[in-house]
Amino acid sequence: MEIEKSAYAFQFDGKPISCVSFGHGHINHTLKLTTDTGAEYVLQKINKYVFRDPVRLMANVSAVTDFLRTRVGDLRMALHFIPTHDGLYYYRDMDGEFWRAYDFVGGFCLDAPESDEDFYQSALAFGRFQDLLSDFPAETLYETIPEFHNTVDRYRQFKESVKNDSVGRAAGVQKEIQFLMDMEELACSLQKMRESGELPLRVTHNDTKLNNVLLDKKTRKSLCVLDLDTVMPGLSLHDFGDSIRFGAATAAEDEEDVSKMRLDLHLFEVYTRGFLEAAKALTDTEVKMLPLGALSITVELATRFLKDYLDGDLYFKTAYPEHNLVRARSQIKLAADMFSKLDNMNRIVAEVSAKVRK
Repeated sequence: MEIEKSAYAFQFDGKPISCVSFGHGHINHTLKLTTDTGAEYVLQKINKYVFRDPVRLMANVSAVTDFLRTRVGDLRMALHFIPTHDGLYYYRDMDGEFWRAYDFVGGFCLDAPESDEDFYQSALAFGRFQDLLSDFPAETLYETIPEFHNTVDRYRQFKESVKNDSVGRAAGVQKEIQFLMDMEELACSLQKMRESGELPLRVTHNDTKLNNVLLDKKTRKSLCVLDLDTVMPGLSLHDFGDSIRFGAATAAEDEEDVSKMRLDLHLFEVYTRGFLEAAKALTDTEVKMLPLGALSITVELATRFLKDYLDGDLYFKTAYPEHNLVRARSQIKLAADMFSKLDNMNRIVAEVSAKVRK
């Protein structure tokens, strides 16, 4: 493959000699670049249609990764972005496209855990991410997706879609609408605690899936967290909760047979243990509210899916006409199961916390 002209803008060790497609990401255009010294890098073109302000995005990413690299013993545990010859962490080419580059770290990622240990390792990675950044001034980061996890605002938007009923679908989903309305006060409580100062503002990843954790090929231990494009100020509970929503559920996010969907309490315990072992800097209130973090984020996503269905499927990509409704019903079923298991979730958190937070 012809070496991208943008490659010559960065301060690589050596001269680029090869540049080939790499990975299976669906958003950014990713290449693996090798130089004549044998150094290896990842070169990416940022999708500016998804990320509308690449300059602020890279300001967030570079600030966080530079901070992380001062806190880790093994430099493989933090991404290292390469500056351009102009000293910037991004390069804008003649076509107005934005590029970035970082050191290639050998390892592998999983789309789904193959064992409890894999899920535990992902919990360690995201818990460690929280711990290492616990004294980073989160308020200095840009909110690249405004009000992303503001559940109160998500409900405001949802209610507007119910009221407008722009494509005439509301009558057929009254049961789902009522469930979400019944959950509003509980689901919005974390946002209100953030506004009152009961919960601290943290640096949050906002896409805490297993496939964003790099694992060591030899030891299978977690190395670092990848895909920092959605790093913003937020609540640690939302990062924890999204991991649980995705990784401790017994069915896919768009499973049509909702009878298959529930929360696996064993996997909840596995992840909670890893997260709390690593995230030592969490406050007692944050720890206590972890179960609600899982419920809140699940309800929030359900409102987003159902809102999009009511709006005529304008935001999320769909594979068939009722795809967003299927997604909403799946998340509603998971949220209902979480609600029924809150006492058990609270007990697990208390027991794990007592063991690891001494």
